[in-house]
Amino acid sequence: MTFANKKETLPPGSFGFPLLGETLSLINDSKFLEKRQKLYGPIFKTKIFDRPTAVMVGYEANQFIFSSHADHFSTEGWPDNFKALFGKQALIFQEGEEHRRSRKLLTPTLHGSALANYLATIEEISLTYLQAWEQMESVTWFPELRKMTIEIACQLLLGSKSREDNERLCQWFLEITAGLLSLPTPWSWTPFGRALQARKQTLAYIEKAMDLRRKSPTKDVLGMLMETKDENGKGLSDDEIKSQAFSLFIGTIANTASMLTSLCMVLAQHPDILAKVKDEQQQIVNESPLTLENLKQIIYLDRVLKEIERCYPPIPSGYRRVLKPFVFKDYYIPQGWNVMYSIIGTHKDSRIYSEPERFDPDRFAPEQISNKTVDYSLVGFGGGTHSCIGIAFAKTLIKVFASHLLGKYNWELLPNQNLTFKVIPILHPHSGLKVKIYKV
Repeated sequence: MTFANKKETLPPGSFGFPLLGETLSLINDSKFLEKRQKLYGPIFKTKIFDRPTAVMVGYEANQFIFSSHADHFSTEGWPDNFKALFGKQALIFQEGEEHRRSRKLLTPTLHGSALANYLATIEEISLTYLQAWEQMESVTWFPELRKMTIEIACQLLLGSKSREDNERLCQWFLEITAGLLSLPTPWSWTPFGRALQARKQTLAYIEKAMDLRRKSPTKDVLGMLMETKDENGKGLSDDEIKSQAFSLFIGTIANTASMLTSLCMVLAQHPDILAKVKDEQQQIVNESPLTLENLKQIIYLDRVLKEIERCYPPIPSGYRRVLKPFVFKDYYIPQGWNVMYSIIGTHKDSRIYSEPERFDPDRFAPEQISNKTVDYSLVGFGGGTHSCIGIAFAKTLIKVFASHLLGKYNWELLPNQNLTFKVIPILHPHSGLKVKIYKV
């Protein structure tokens, strides 16, 4: 497509206030994108962190960004806080050959035989938490599930089995994620300043863990990253290993804890779906040892997880920087702008998903294939070459936890709590999901 004869008409919308634009509205209003889409349509302009931004909604937009016009964009569009905290060597920010090589080296640590080796640790930690929760009068599940996920990630990604170390890593994780969408003020007493310090401490911890593995190699993710080699026999540099281990640690915890919380909430709210999931669990797993093979057979739970990804994506949007100007739906987007693709807007597209507000795992059944014929209509974990590398690890963790929860426990939502969602720093209910858990 050529743009020479196109009228340079910018999308509708508002740049908001000087400097900050509409940043505070985006941070404080979980419905910001949905409200603007209703007002302006599937493409509109705004300003986020002092950068003109085009918000593009729908599978056509995702196809344009991830596939047909991918060369028009770079990953530089993510907010500066993300780049400062994850580091520019993180996989999410790499491009071209550098990204291809890093992704190829990282993939074996989170798939296949590596995943099979992680099952026992995930099971052990999941059971420890479930047994503790059943003794409690009530549980606020989101922070507890996040804590459990952090402990699993500490062991499997960083090899930490020390409770003291895990507690420190947990605190640093909370400070880092709190700084991701805070105002980028570097003073030590601000959320962003504390996040920068927590990042420094976490990287120092990873560096010490690497020193230990040089003396005694391990089969956790960090140990495997230190041993992996490309086709030329070259491995990752120490800085690359630290950066990739750090970003996997932060990203995996945040997304997994969010999805686990949404799963537990949805199953409590939909007894019919819970009954089907429990029945499948009994038929396929029952008392059998968990393996990757029987986890793959739990297909109805897979549908539930896809519907959770659709209805409750951990983050509402993703970002790119415009390298070449383009026209989309007759609107001109200049070079240097950012583009934000709306995940939640795509997932509520009634052209793809009938009754999009209804939670219906059966829409992903093989006989209902309409959504499968449209590329990039489910993008809760990104799309194209930069799709989330840790999704197989996250879903395996969720399935292992769910197998023990469904097979051994019941739970009920406690009254008088706010189950509307906050999106900062990651999607979760305002009240944290208060429940009572009891043994079957």
